[in-house]
Amino acid sequence: MKKPSLCLVTPALADANNGNWQTARRWARMLGGHYEVRLAAQWPDRGTPDDGTDLLLALHARRSAASVAAWAQAHPHRPLVLALTGTDLYRDIRTDASAQRSLALAHRLIVLQALAPLALPEVHRGKCHVVFQSSTRRQALDKTRAHLRAVVVGHLREEKSPQTVLEAARLLHPDEGILIDHIGNALDPALADLARATAAACPHYRWLGGQPHEATRRRIQRAHLLVHPSRMEGGAHVIMEAALSGTPVLASRMDGNVGMLGPDYGGYFPVGDAAALAARLRECRRDIADGSGALAALHAQCSARAPLFEPAAERAALLRALAGLRQERPARPDPSMSTSPPRRSE
Repeated sequence: MKKPSLCLVTPALADANNGNWQTARRWARMLGGHYEVRLAAQWPDRGTPDDGTDLLLALHARRSAASVAAWAQAHPHRPLVLALTGTDLYRDIRTDASAQRSLALAHRLIVLQALAPLALPEVHRGKCHVVFQSSTRRQALDKTRAHLRAVVVGHLREEKSPQTVLEAARLLHPDEGILIDHIGNALDPALADLARATAAACPHYRWLGGQPHEATRRRIQRAHLLVHPSRMEGGAHVIMEAALSGTPVLASRMDGNVGMLGPDYGGYFPVGDAAALAARLRECRRDIADGSGALAALHAQCSARAPLFEPAAERAALLRALAGLRQERPARPDPSMSTSPPRRSE
């Protein structure tokens, strides 16, 4: 039997080397046994809407809005699935008309962490599926007891809040035995200037710029901690990569991180609070020196979450999110339905 044709639209292709591209490439591989999958930056990608595609799976409500609208107009009875990013959930669907229209046109929605459905208007939550992203397990490495090494992985842009790390580095003294490696491209020139200035002033902080994925994973394996200080996040790859590498996480307490690590996780600090981050780093450094248990407790909690991020779990959840769509032949949702998101307390 011929497999149905699926076009996976992703605004970010291989040259971007970001989370959206990693997700698209992995999903194409996972779905390949059930669908004829092709990746495209936009749809239609073959010059005509009548290209034999049976299902559209689009990443990003705003950036893929033109593809979503074109598909809905050309094929109103063929399935349309939309995967939502952090900027979709926590910014664009609140203010951007094209993102709101994408949300209304989709037959099903995919989100990447457990609290994400709460960011959606209530009318759309019933078509929402949670699909935790995955990665391969890595052997946990022995860590030096001479110092604490923390790694930060995230491009220098406002949503990732690199300022929190830079301010925390300036609050730490070089002789405290806390070393910070910061990986990420300079997407914001002003933040790059701050990172360079911090590295010049603080010998215990290094900005390493963008690094290949494999090199980044090895640094995560060698670190005592991953620090993830985002202000806005849809479900970070690096959190699950750390959990699958035996490396605990210190993360800002915001929905994208709590939805990955769970509400009872012990490694949170308030969003943007550099002093609190510095205090958590010192606490973990003391554990290396006197065995206080801070690092061990975080390691145990991350290990308990790690099975959620296994490839088999992601593949099963993704297939569930797409199951039955061809048989249902769902009616196109009414794009005039209210898309105002619910109020949330911070």
